[in-house]
Amino acid sequence: MNEETLTATETAIHEDAQKMAPKSDDKQALLEDQTDNDGKETHVSVLKQGDKTFYVVGTAHVSDASRQEVADLIEELSPDTVCVELCQERYDSFKDENRWAKLDIFQVIKKGKFLFLLANLAVGAYQRRMGAKLGVKPGAELMGAVTLAEDLGIPVALIDRNINTTLKRVWANLGFLTKCKLLAAIMDSVLADDKESKEVTSDEIENLKNDANLSSMMDLFAKEVPDVYTPLIDERDRFLCAKMREAEGKTIVAVVGAGHVNGIKKYFDQDIDTDAINVIPPPSAIWKIIKWLIPAIILAGLVYGGYSHGTEAFMELLKAWILPNSVFCLIGALVALARPWTILASIFVSPLTSTTPVIGAGIVLGLLEAWLRKPTVADCEDLVNVHTLKDFYKNPVTHILIVCVLTTIGSALGAWIGIAAIATILTHLGIA
Repeated sequence: MNEETLTATETAIHEDAQKMAPKSDDKQALLEDQTDNDGKETHVSVLKQGDKTFYVVGTAHVSDASRQEVADLIEELSPDTVCVELCQERYDSFKDENRWAKLDIFQVIKKGKFLFLLANLAVGAYQRRMGAKLGVKPGAELMGAVTLAEDLGIPVALIDRNINTTLKRVWANLGFLTKCKLLAAIMDSVLADDKESKEVTSDEIENLKNDANLSSMMDLFAKEVPDVYTPLIDERDRFLCAKMREAEGKTIVAVVGAGHVNGIKKYFDQDIDTDAINVIPPPSAIWKIIKWLIPAIILAGLVYGGYSHGTEAFMELLKAWILPNSVFCLIGALVALARPWTILASIFVSPLTSTTPVIGAGIVLGLLEAWLRKPTVADCEDLVNVHTLKDFYKNPVTHILIVCVLTTIGSALGAWIGIAAIATILTHLGIA
């Protein structure tokens, strides 16, 4: 996991900033001057609570102008605390330039986190591509605020919810179809034609920061995908607001993505229970039962069908199970351009792993592919240069992840087709 997972998801609703106004000795006047300067809108909201004043600056994570606005604001105000939209893990990932060199692809596969990592890398690739075209590193305004504050001796508060908690709450909140749509949208960012991505300009990013545009976009987001909006945006609006209010001092600058500003203002005067929105939902008990129940039904159907109607019926049922599992997993391996031994193994692995919830075909075949490709530390370090679909296939690490995901999908599809085929045969035999 890295810092790009959240920043890239929010990029479409974040925008750029205007330059700061001339210096002023009065902090409140400074903000008012900025708002009225040349009739241009700035993106600093002033909130008061008792003797505390909060200057909330809404940024775009791929905007150099946002980075400059944040720097100017901190230098002008010399706040008591600078709050940034980062959690400790995202902050550490920003600071650790060698994080990818520490990646253990075998552990990622064994723990079944290959789909998440691939989606994370896909989102990051889109973010880096856009940042490269706009001439700024994603999240530069956040780390710029941290660096400047540290140089000036100003305390820094990391006020975002842990990235793992956020992503797990997002995933737990989604139905199967919504998960498929979300993954499709993420992968579409990788498949997008490079010429198409060039159409995004800094002016367009800046225009998104217009309050009217941003509000309508967020309203549409909340309406169209509420299951994503609530844990990804709304809950974090509350969390950011609560943690910001805990910051020490009388003058606080908070640097957050522009998509969170209106939410922070909305919840600023409300009581917020951060514990309630900081819990990782446990796995569904029903899903645990289903994972064991389906293989049990399949095995029972094979045994009972063979016992009741003899060897011929058993072989027909066995064929109905093995054939779709093998064929669709094989197709997944071929599309993934897996190594020949992995492709051959897919024919045998899927029918076996589909009868147990303990291990999936993607894990077995992914481990085999990793053993065959033997990715190096240099391959892991090169992940920052993975931008396009071609790059995903070229880099051994991401190529292994593709094999894991596509064989998992192929095996799952084959299993459901096999279940339908077995049910049809049992019905014809008068068993079901």
